[in-house]
Amino acid sequence: MPAESQVPPLDARLDALEHELTDVEVQLADPATTGDPARLRDLSRRHKELSEVVATWRELRRAREDLSAARQLFEESTGDDREVVLEEVEAAEAQIATLGAQLSILLLPKDPNDGRNVIVEVRGAEGGEEANLFARDLYEMYTRYAARRGWHVEVLSESVSERDGLNEVVFVVKGGDAWARLEHEAGPHRVQRVPVTESKGRIHTSSATVTVLPEADEVDVEIDPADLKIDVYRSTGPGGQSVNTTDSAVRITHLPTGIVVSMQDEKSQIQNRAKAMTVLRARLLKAEQDRRAFELAAQRKSQVGGGGRSEKIRTYNFRENRVTDHRLNLTLYKLDQVLQGDLDDLTEALMADKRARQLAGEVA
Repeated sequence: MPAESQVPPLDARLDALEHELTDVEVQLADPATTGDPARLRDLSRRHKELSEVVATWRELRRAREDLSAARQLFEESTGDDREVVLEEVEAAEAQIATLGAQLSILLLPKDPNDGRNVIVEVRGAEGGEEANLFARDLYEMYTRYAARRGWHVEVLSESVSERDGLNEVVFVVKGGDAWARLEHEAGPHRVQRVPVTESKGRIHTSSATVTVLPEADEVDVEIDPADLKIDVYRSTGPGGQSVNTTDSAVRITHLPTGIVVSMQDEKSQIQNRAKAMTVLRARLLKAEQDRRAFELAAQRKSQVGGGGRSEKIRTYNFRENRVTDHRLNLTLYKLDQVLQGDLDDLTEALMADKRARQLAGEVA
């Protein structure tokens, strides 16, 4: 008896994903799914993940069929026809190689935060008021970038400094690819320029920190009300003066972790509490993800997911119109454009670096 043909493991896996896509589509069409928001969300995310993989797999199958037909035709052709058919063979082989490379990337482990909204926190760090002014520059850079990408930005909390800089700003960025493009912004950002407070024209170095968190749904993080300490107080403005006559500001402490979130921008205590809980859930989700990543890093004896943020990740040099990302040794002489929200050269290079490290097995 002739031996049964063996399906390559990768092909079998892709066939299984194609069947899964069909099953997901059936579930999405089920009226019961629309009545279950959590299930609808999860199925929609999975459908988005599978669609591109399956479409590429189907294109690869067609390319293989084209190659098989072209090779057979090549064997049967003579004279000048062979040159024409040979070009078809080579074109099909090149297409198969390209599609195979695309599938290698598409089959990489999916970031669980892809598709989530993003909570960004920007704070002035070293450098006094100049650091706060730089924090405002970064905030405006991100909002301009969001506008370019068609994302929506909602400010959760904002603390303005004496010279109209930002002690701190917390905002949500809503967009399908916001996490993939912003996750690498987390860390210390350094600025080198002559501050407005400098009378002798000397260049100072200051810094601001950026924290990037995936927004968590209530179903992602369970919070026991008994684990929360909630304090209310009157909101204050610059210099500590009271700006509200009612106890509308809210401070929530998560006792098991010690995480503290304060909100005072809204006049309603209920609204401030809701915003504080949004940030708390995001921080708890990120803390749990970081814990898992740390454990995986220990097992693999390698660092996972761009940790080790004790050093600056990027420098913005105004005199040279230069921005340098130190993780990639990438320098661009277009700081003015970057501050206007032209971040794609940086974000896409960081995304490509992450994919390359995943392919090399350096990160999960």
